[in-house]
Amino acid sequence: MAGATGFAGQELIRLLARHPKVTIAAATGSQATSTPRSLPALKRIWDGTVVPLDPAALAGKADAVFLALPEAASAELAPVLLGSGLRVIDLSGAFRLRDEASRARWYPATKALPGGIAYGLTEFEFDTIRTARLLSNPGCYPTASLLGLLPLQRAGLLLSGAEIVIDAKSGISGAGKAPSDRTHFSENHGSVAAYNPFGHRHTPELEQALGRTVTFVPHLVPLDRGLLASLYARLVPGTTAAAVTAAFEREYATAPFVRLTGDALPEIKHVAHTNFCDLGWKVDEATGRVFVVSVIDNLVKGAAGQAIQNFNVMFGFDQKAGLL
Repeated sequence: MAGATGFAGQELIRLLARHPKVTIAAATGSQATSTPRSLPALKRIWDGTVVPLDPAALAGKADAVFLALPEAASAELAPVLLGSGLRVIDLSGAFRLRDEASRARWYPATKALPGGIAYGLTEFEFDTIRTARLLSNPGCYPTASLLGLLPLQRAGLLLSGAEIVIDAKSGISGAGKAPSDRTHFSENHGSVAAYNPFGHRHTPELEQALGRTVTFVPHLVPLDRGLLASLYARLVPGTTAAAVTAAFEREYATAPFVRLTGDALPEIKHVAHTNFCDLGWKVDEATGRVFVVSVIDNLVKGAAGQAIQNFNVMFGFDQKAGLL
């Protein structure tokens, strides 16, 4: 894997080191000039050394490569690895957007999408993921939000043309490892802050999957990990609470990592350090409104765990391997 020293990268190493079907052939930093180093937090879980990034070395050692790199680096490296016959699981946003104009705005380093690509929302893209050469792992906010909204859309329960509001809150690790004023401890401790309303790069990813516009406002909260998405939508007139429940139960009947809590609304602490997404909901039949709460660990189901779940599907393993 490449990018082993970031938050998502270290989470990948922690999980892959225990995976019964995986041998970690190489783990690199994010640059060719990275200093070799160990990962103290993973001592006795994985005692290898993170080495400088070397695409040729990755191509010569592995069957698959996980990329936990910045978007521009993934955009450059993934085609090289695909050309060497490897299957690639990319955790960046470089390959998520199909529309060329949208991609040029949000991920300008990605000039074109390689063939054999799949969007890795496992519960909804299983068949495409199985044969993918390049797996584009979803963002953390879209993962939580789409798992809460797509069952209702697929069941035809969401009112056409009505506004969907996504109010989501993530722990600081969701902002990545590079320090900034926004992620400084003194700025975040005891505070909650909204950021990038109407201008977050996950908005086009959400709208691509839903096929409609959404109002998406993310927030940073003083937690190291975890994400809670509050989802507000209007239902087709006459929709009952029972119909909403049936839509969720039908969609996730065989999904090993989605847990339905109904009107017992879930909390971040219930999913921390797991690959689960917990979903709860309330329906106001009188006004035709539905409120859904979706919680995940942003570093696991929102990043490394979902990447491994997709890897398992790509190689014909049990989805739960290395995760349960």
